[in-house]
Amino acid sequence: MLSNMYKKDWSETKAKWDAYWKRENTGRPLMFLVGKRDERLQLPQAVDINDSYMNGSGKVARYRKYCENHEFLAESFPNLTLDFGPGSMAAYLGCNPVFQPRTVWYEECVDDWLIYKDIVYDPDNEWFRKHIQVYQEAKKHAGDDIILALPDIIENVDILSSMRGAQNLLFDLIDEPEEMQRRIQQIDNIFFNYYDAFYDIAQLGGGSSHTLFQIWGQGKTAKLQCDFSAMMSPDMFREFIQPSLRTQAKKLDNVLYHLDGPDAICHLDALMEIEEIDSLQWTSGDYNPDGTFEEWYPIYDKAVAAGKALWIKVYTGEHEEQLKRVDRLIDRYGTSGMFLFFSPMPIAQANHLLEYAERSWR
Repeated sequence: MLSNMYKKDWSETKAKWDAYWKRENTGRPLMFLVGKRDERLQLPQAVDINDSYMNGSGKVARYRKYCENHEFLAESFPNLTLDFGPGSMAAYLGCNPVFQPRTVWYEECVDDWLIYKDIVYDPDNEWFRKHIQVYQEAKKHAGDDIILALPDIIENVDILSSMRGAQNLLFDLIDEPEEMQRRIQQIDNIFFNYYDAFYDIAQLGGGSSHTLFQIWGQGKTAKLQCDFSAMMSPDMFREFIQPSLRTQAKKLDNVLYHLDGPDAICHLDALMEIEEIDSLQWTSGDYNPDGTFEEWYPIYDKAVAAGKALWIKVYTGEHEEQLKRVDRLIDRYGTSGMFLFFSPMPIAQANHLLEYAERSWR
């Protein structure tokens, strides 16, 4: 059970999340809404890359300072990201991670799949062991005050792309389809070895959160994706990716799918056929308007028709413009399966937004 150190209404928040995954929420939509108490306060920063990624106790200490200056309203909650970058399974499988202040990328490690060793779970991999140690250390210092978000280990061909390189992998899928099916299956076979290792440390009260997306659910919660799909035809996606995602989703309790960019929209029908996907998160891409604009309604129409919840980020335009666009969203889709993500804002503005939502978004 999450303590009331930084989140006062956790029981109500859990109930709202339970209803969201079932598409049975009542009242206003779920919201990520964080208010800043002191705009002038400078929060402590990591001193170097090692401190930023490898120092579990230091990350908790810095995040506590953040929590002390922020209030977690609505369905937001204190949760700490401990990522080794997006797709850290690539590092566990042999890629050398290159750590940068804001992200991590992975050096290719496969020259030819036909002669490369089988992909198997490696509990002794250096980077996996380091990542687990970071979680263990963070858990000691976070206790029940802060939820440790599960890392973005990622799945299917997104991992193979990191290992082989995107252009090479495209040719592999065309030239060696049977071999690539085998490799995707190998990734599927080991995903939960890694996921469960982190879940066993990070779960709190039988529930879990997934990094960056600010979601929580009873049991095993995850964000699934296939960003590589932007380079795939619909037929290729159905052949290689849809079965993999379905297999993975069946073993999870709460599934958010991250649909990234206009070039991935062509796979929406195939994704909506996967019953075990509970919610859709649409990322409109660099320089495109946020998820509240009417041009994205055809995406949401298909998702809602398929019985999926929606995860929508709000960031474009002035505050009053945002409210008007969300008004239209609520009028069209209701609130039974709606989550709205707002960037942190001054506490007075956050309280005003929550009051408006309680009054108007029902």
